[in-house]
Amino acid sequence: MKYCALASGSNGNCYYVANEEDAILIDVGINAKHVELRMANVGVDPAAIKAIFITHEHTDHIRGLAVFCKRYQIPVYMTAGSYRGSRLQLPQNLTHIIRRDEYVEIGSLKICGVPKYHDAQEPCSFLVSNGKINIAVLTDIGRICDNVKQVIRQADILLLEANYDEELLDTGSYPFFLKNRIRNGWGHLSNRMALETVLEYRTSRLRHLILGHLSGQNNKVELVRQMFAPHCQQMKLSIATRYEETKLFGGEILSVSYQAALVFPE
Repeated sequence: MKYCALASGSNGNCYYVANEEDAILIDVGINAKHVELRMANVGVDPAAIKAIFITHEHTDHIRGLAVFCKRYQIPVYMTAGSYRGSRLQLPQNLTHIIRRDEYVEIGSLKICGVPKYHDAQEPCSFLVSNGKINIAVLTDIGRICDNVKQVIRQADILLLEANYDEELLDTGSYPFFLKNRIRNGWGHLSNRMALETVLEYRTSRLRHLILGHLSGQNNKVELVRQMFAPHCQQMKLSIATRYEETKLFGGEILSVSYQAALVFPE
């Protein structure tokens, strides 16, 4: 398995996961040109993408979707609510409507929807598995529900949002309604909430924690690293940013013995 964050932040999100010849993207929230440039930086051919999975319809998750999927004729999987909310007119032959808890097979990959709390229409996160290794991409999480807990317990690789520092949000320039939207249980996880979640629900199988979807105004990479690093001595810790892609991770982290992968619904 190989994986990276091509972009992660409140201005755009795009995540790459691959297993041998099968590769997918989760969200295309930056424009198609920047997706291509960042893929080139990590040695990924856009034409190799077999499918795109969309978590929800907010602009920072679909900004480049229409152009990118049409250019490379890539199937798109999203819920009916997300498609309706996106107001996009995607080619019918490329559009696949799924349930929030559905799983889809793309070659050797199984992609399972994870229903969650967020202020969008039918949002879901995704867990990607090759039958041995589980990679969870959990961003835009208003609060921790049982679905999210289950996925974290079975994740070998976890990309989790740490959207805002509570003090920076409280004292920052955002208007009250926006601050409330972020922290009202339908918006995002703070650094503190993300750390408490990892500490409570991670298991011994978690090998790599990636923190992402950091706010540009209400968070700092240094704050996230200082908070999480003391608790990650037994795993790799990375922070994905809005400014550039992460490295392409894979064998150096996954060359260990894993427990059984997640049992998907029949």
